[in-house]
Amino acid sequence: MPGDRHTPVQFHADVPGPSDFAGEAGRGRRRNDAGTGMRRNPSPQLRAVSANEPEWNMAMYDQADFTLKDEVAAITGAGAGIGRAMAETFAAAGAKVAVSDYDVDAANEVAKAITDAGGEAFAIKCDVTSEDDLRSFVSGTAERYGKLTILVSNAGGGGPKPFDMPMKDFVRAYELNVFSLFRLSQLAAEEMEKAGGGAILATSSIGAEDKAKGNASYSSAKAAVNHLVRNTAFDLGPKNIRINAVAPGATRTEALKSVLTDEREKAMLSNTPIKRLGEPQDIANAALFLCSPAASWISGQILTVSGGGIQNLG
Repeated sequence: MPGDRHTPVQFHADVPGPSDFAGEAGRGRRRNDAGTGMRRNPSPQLRAVSANEPEWNMAMYDQADFTLKDEVAAITGAGAGIGRAMAETFAAAGAKVAVSDYDVDAANEVAKAITDAGGEAFAIKCDVTSEDDLRSFVSGTAERYGKLTILVSNAGGGGPKPFDMPMKDFVRAYELNVFSLFRLSQLAAEEMEKAGGGAILATSSIGAEDKAKGNASYSSAKAAVNHLVRNTAFDLGPKNIRINAVAPGATRTEALKSVLTDEREKAMLSNTPIKRLGEPQDIANAALFLCSPAASWISGQILTVSGGGIQNLG
């Protein structure tokens, strides 16, 4: 996006890929010799060596755990900002990506940038408040790539509203942030079960913990997202599906820039140990980890990415 400090992600044909991966997102399991799907070495650890070797060795971590080779990711709100950074990062890590956005022209631009750089992606329009669009998005991704293993429910919205707002405005904050996540999770879980498992990620906000005038609709909706993630982890876990959320702090997106003043930025940084605002890539990196096999034993968690800061819009 114009004005964003956005460095295109480099794509590599030789992304380290696990030849022994089951290929299902987020499970983080490798097939053993018997093909049971269990890890031979679940984590780096000290191991005893033979009597001819006088010292201990540290088992190397598996770099392939941090890639998305052979995965299929569907991302909402991927036409700009954090969603775009996620789409490009996931593609660079080896995933095939369905780029969806309400603005289909923006989605097409992102998909083209990915394919031009050597990745694989396609664009699809999706209004996350439309049942038909949600169904088409999930089924269309699975039909195009043969499966769906990663879902990122990134589209959302809201913002400060007066206490006497029309009820429809309050409900819309929940439609955009909460209802869409739950319905997408239901639809995606059906496809992920066919693939043997998967990973779902929601974009929450540190605003979920905020307390301020005018934040009743947005903050409560994001708090609902967090509790939805924590609770549905118990429903999805037996299906070998993980669900987590990433909660960004103040991040330089077009939405933030539209309300950012020098005074507000100063207030934000006064509550932030790392003295800068976030970039979309900061959030995308956290999302990549949570959707990768490296996070195979993480579910129902909210990962705050805010430079250590707390919400303060002044």
